[in-house]
Amino acid sequence: MPDMTTATRPITLAIMAMGGQGGGVLSDWIVHLAESNGYLAQATSVPGVAQRTGATIYYLELFPEAEAERAGQAPVLALMPSPGDVDIVLAAEFMEAGRALERGLVTPDRSTVIASSHRVYGITEKSALGNGILDPEPIREQLRRHARRFIEFDMEDTARRQGSVISAVLFGALAGSQTLPFPREAFEQAIRDGGIGVAASLRAFDEGFQQAQGAEPHAAPSDASPREAETSPKTGDAELDAILGEIDSRFSEPVRQVVREGVLRLIDYQDLEYAGEYLGLLQERRKHMPAEEEQHMPLLRELARHLALWMSYEDTIRVADMKIRRQRQDRVRSEVKAEPEQIVYTAEFMHPRVEEICDTLPAGLGSWVMRTDSIRRPLAKITQRGRRISPQRLRGFLLLLSVASLRRWRKRTLRYRDEWQRIAAWLAAVDRALAISPDVALEVIKAQGLVKGYGDTHQRGLASFNTVMLAFERFGDEPDAAARLHQLRDAALADEKGETLQRSVGEWKPKVQEAGTSRIAVKQL
Repeated sequence: MPDMTTATRPITLAIMAMGGQGGGVLSDWIVHLAESNGYLAQATSVPGVAQRTGATIYYLELFPEAEAERAGQAPVLALMPSPGDVDIVLAAEFMEAGRALERGLVTPDRSTVIASSHRVYGITEKSALGNGILDPEPIREQLRRHARRFIEFDMEDTARRQGSVISAVLFGALAGSQTLPFPREAFEQAIRDGGIGVAASLRAFDEGFQQAQGAEPHAAPSDASPREAETSPKTGDAELDAILGEIDSRFSEPVRQVVREGVLRLIDYQDLEYAGEYLGLLQERRKHMPAEEEQHMPLLRELARHLALWMSYEDTIRVADMKIRRQRQDRVRSEVKAEPEQIVYTAEFMHPRVEEICDTLPAGLGSWVMRTDSIRRPLAKITQRGRRISPQRLRGFLLLLSVASLRRWRKRTLRYRDEWQRIAAWLAAVDRALAISPDVALEVIKAQGLVKGYGDTHQRGLASFNTVMLAFERFGDEPDAAARLHQLRDAALADEKGETLQRSVGEWKPKVQEAGTSRIAVKQL
C-alpha cells in the first residue's frame, strides 16, 4: 500500500471574512467546485468576536480523490490552518488580510493572497475621539514582501456596481488567479448550481476574474448600484449656481473643493442664506491671513473645513432629519440584502436628555426651564429612560418628522444661540492667533475638531476644547505655543475621560507659576 505521507499534499485555503460578506457561500462554492471535479473537500469555520462584525476564518482542504484511491486510504485533513502551510488566502476586507499575515498564514514560498482593498473599520477605529483609522500601507508593504503572489483591488465597489455580494467577486478573482486546477467554466457552474442570485453573481464573478488577470473590468450595468442618491443638494438652482460660481472665482485649489463641500453641507443642514453667512465669515478671516500662499492656503483650508463642521452642529433637529431620510433607509436595505418585496424595520434608540429638549426650545423658554428646578427636575425624570422608535412605522415616522420640521425655527433655539456664542469666541481666538503666528493659528483652528456629536459626547468634547482654548489664552504668545497646543490636542483625543489631557496640562504649571499666575488659574487650566 502506498504511503500517504509521500502522496500529493492537499490544497489549503483560508477565507477571512466578516458577517454579511458571504464567506459561508464562498466556502460552499469552493467545496462544490472541488467535489464536482474529482477532489475530496473538507471545510470548517471558526466564528470570531463582534469587534469586526463577527470576523470568521473559513478553512478548506482539497485533496485529489484519485490520489486517495491510489493510496487505498482516505486522507487526514486538518481542521484549522497552520502557520506556513496555507496555499491561498482570500480576504474580504483589507485588514482581514493583515490578520492572516499576523497569524503566520502568509509565506513567500507558498501563499497567494487575494484581498479586497476596501476598509470596514473596526470598533476601536470608529470609537476613537480623533482619526483612529489605521494606516493600511505598512500591511500592504508586508503582504507584497511575504506573499508569493498578491492580488488586490476594490471588490466591494465591484460587488456594489454589479448588484451582487463580495463573495462572488472573490470567487472570480480566485478563478482568475489560476491557483486552483479547475477551468473557469467549472467555477461558473458552481455558481449556477447554487441557484441563488445567479445572474448578478456571474456578473460580479466575471469582473473579479478580469481584475485578477489584470484586464480592464467590464462596464457595470446602469442599474447595478444600490446607492445612487446623495444627501447633497444638486446644482441647477440659480442662486446656488451663483454661490458656487463665486467660490470658483474667489478660491483656488485645494481650498475651493473644501469650501464647496462646506456650502453644500450647510445648505443641506439649513438653507442658502446660512451658507452665505459661512462664506462671509471665511472672507472676513481671509483678510487677516498671511499674504504668502504657502502659509495662508493650509490655514484657509482648515478653517473652511472646521467652520462648516461647527456650523452644522448635531442637534435633535438634525438627528431626527437624518433618521428619516430615504437614503438612510435605502442604505439599511442594501446592507441587509433585503428583497424589493420585503419590509425592513429598524429600531432607533433615542435618549434625549433634558438639556437636549431645552436646547430645541426657543432660547428664552429653554433658558428658563434649565434654571427652574421645579420644571427641569420632573422633566429630567420623564426623559431619563430612553425609548425605541421605528421610522418605518407611522407613529415613529411622524414623531421624528415633527422634530425634523423644526429646522425652519432652528435659529431661534437655545442651542443655536449657545453654539454661535462659542463659534464667535473661537473665531475671535483665531484672529488673535493669526496676529501671533500661522502655526499657532492653525492649532487654534484645529482645536475645533474636539467638539463633535451631541449629548454626553458633545459635552466631553466641549470641555476638552475649552481646556485647550484656555491654554491658548494664557500662553499663546510663548515661543513654543504651537507645539504645546498640538500636544494638548493630541492628549485630548487620547481618551474620553480626559485623563491624558489633564496630565499634559500639568506640564504647563511651572510656566504658570513663573509668570506669577494665581493658583485659581492653574486649577482652571
